[in-house]
Amino acid sequence: MRVRTLGPARITSPMEPLLGARRTSEHYAHENDRVLLDDTVAGVAARGVAADQLPGMEPCGPRRKIFFDPSKTRAAIVTCGGLCPGLNDVIAGLVRSLTHHYRVRRVVGIRNGYQGFCASYGHDVVELTPQSVRDIATDGGTVLGTSRGPQDPEEIVDCLERLHVNILFVVGGDGSMRGAMEVARVIAERNLLISVVGVPKTIDNDIPYIDQSFGFQTAFGLASDSIRAAQVEAKSTANGVGLVKLMGRHSGFIASYAALARSGADVVLIPEVPFALDGENGVLAHLRRRVEERGHAVAVVAEGAGQDLVGDPHAGHDASGNTRLQDIGPYLRRRIADHFAGAGIDTSIRYIDPSYAIRSVPANPYDSVYCVRLSQAAVHAAMSGRTEMVVGRYRRRFVHIPMKTAVSRRNQVDPHGDLWLAVLEATGQPVRFG
Repeated sequence: MRVRTLGPARITSPMEPLLGARRTSEHYAHENDRVLLDDTVAGVAARGVAADQLPGMEPCGPRRKIFFDPSKTRAAIVTCGGLCPGLNDVIAGLVRSLTHHYRVRRVVGIRNGYQGFCASYGHDVVELTPQSVRDIATDGGTVLGTSRGPQDPEEIVDCLERLHVNILFVVGGDGSMRGAMEVARVIAERNLLISVVGVPKTIDNDIPYIDQSFGFQTAFGLASDSIRAAQVEAKSTANGVGLVKLMGRHSGFIASYAALARSGADVVLIPEVPFALDGENGVLAHLRRRVEERGHAVAVVAEGAGQDLVGDPHAGHDASGNTRLQDIGPYLRRRIADHFAGAGIDTSIRYIDPSYAIRSVPANPYDSVYCVRLSQAAVHAAMSGRTEMVVGRYRRRFVHIPMKTAVSRRNQVDPHGDLWLAVLEATGQPVRFG
């Protein structure tokens, strides 16, 4: 959990006048304090160590002393990977914090992800000012553009040197952070004083040691609207079945939260919980019984669910290194239709896949605020000389997390945890299908 720094911080921060009264706040955590990993007495006791030896993370926030001289600092921002609500909010927040609070004189945006560092792609660099980013949060997507796939870290660092960049902010997911770690490695090998700080982005909410990733609340809120639409459609036809496929390659958080937000789902299928379609204890029979009981049924499935039923071990990987998934939605739709036909029941299936419509929208107010606070935390960390780390919120406190820790595993729904129990209670589905 230890975060690497570029060296001792000796410059008085422009933020220092704002810090005087913070010590009196119950929410204040001293910059040398730690936010504990454990949040129960039993968890702390199980460690069996003294209080100062308990594992924890650095708290975010402005430091009284910083590493970079703001008048001589240049920062760059790059957005990578798939779209997610809130990307423009993060960009705007970074620019405003750098410019207004630290008086950094130049901030540039790198076009189209890591490709923008490479001369062969010919992408330009855009100057970012508070004026140029003033209204971008009202639009979805990212004004800088994005791309998938790795690029040569040596070429990326060459570009950073040509641009005289001291701080690089990477806004992206698991693959993007692994790329940022490679960039940080090359920087260290060249003995350069360039900070690399990440703002982790994943609409699936699957980054460990983070309460929620930005854009997640917007995503499951809109996903719940699709469940409502599927329920209305299913109720409006004889023996209707609504089927909604939502995001979630390896983690079923969006499907779970969306189903809890709208109580109309009869079945929720997620990657963490295997299921069988056939047999009297399978998903198909359960949906048939629901239709027979009340005239309609609604099923919600995460995109990564049921890959053991439809997956191809030779499907390969996409440009980001992710395993290519088979499309569970159309497969499940076909199996439902065949099952009902075999039972002699005429049905109408309404299939909804809102994934791209959700990814491309602006953030809701909650996520917008969250993005601003994450961007401010990232700027404070970078100006203090921290590097190869990401910012996030853990146990309701904003913290620094080493990149290697943030990509060490995947956050998933615990099949034995309280979230999945809440889903089972809300849907009435059995603990196991099959």
